[in-house]
Amino acid sequence: MRLIFGLVLIVGIGLAGFATYTAKTYIDQYQRQLALERQQRGPVIETVKVIVAKRDLAYGEKLDKEAIAVVGYPKDALPEGVFTTPESLFPENARGPREVTRRMSANEVILASKVTEPGEPAGISSRLESGMRAFAIKVDATSGVSGFLRPGDAVDVYWTGRINGQDMRTEGDSTGDVTKLIETRLQLIAIDQSTDEDIAEARVARTVTVAATPQQVAALAQAQATGRLSLSLVGATDVTEASVIEVDQNRLLGLQAKVEAAPAREEERCVIRSRRGSEVVITEIPCTN
Repeated sequence: MRLIFGLVLIVGIGLAGFATYTAKTYIDQYQRQLALERQQRGPVIETVKVIVAKRDLAYGEKLDKEAIAVVGYPKDALPEGVFTTPESLFPENARGPREVTRRMSANEVILASKVTEPGEPAGISSRLESGMRAFAIKVDATSGVSGFLRPGDAVDVYWTGRINGQDMRTEGDSTGDVTKLIETRLQLIAIDQSTDEDIAEARVARTVTVAATPQQVAALAQAQATGRLSLSLVGATDVTEASVIEVDQNRLLGLQAKVEAAPAREEERCVIRSRRGSEVVITEIPCTN
């Protein structure tokens, strides 16, 4: 009996040791796999709550609470002008709803640059910064860059007209029909009656509206009344500054104005004439006047 009990005890101890070894091996393997997964997963990304569009939003649409959602967004990649709470997007005692100024897709972050202030319409007034004015320029297919202009583009403005009056110019100035660069990098805020920057199709506009200072508005109004304005589209990545540009017909064709030589001035002579009999004698003397 004692022999059987001893055998059972030995077998039990062996089985317990085997179970302990097996459990330790499984735990070590699990910990290694867990550590490997953590290494592959990378660092934990900190997020903040932001407001996004729940559905596609069109230009000019009124924004309401049914059209937004709150989601987590990586804190290190947070764009400027986000709304973090519904209260910041829909403040109390607002004059009216915000309107969409740029088309947005579902789950796109809503930025302050894509919506108006509360109660403001999605029109020209929302595009004007402090101190700027809106000025309309008449264009056609030629002067308006064949209809490829969009709100948000930058343009240079050229004036073509006639300069008259020889007394009002100095040597080397242009005269006659002249084309001159008068304004650079003016921002377009509307094409015809549309301020939508997401216009897809090219169309020939009749007017474009630019944002300008009051001084620039006066210059553009004078230029439009006395000649013809043409626009030149500035590249989106162009940072160069345009120099003073003025071209007339002579400069265009490389012609030089003919300069007439002044007539030679005859040297003044002072003489005394005297008669000796029938002969007249001429004697030069120094001039005193």
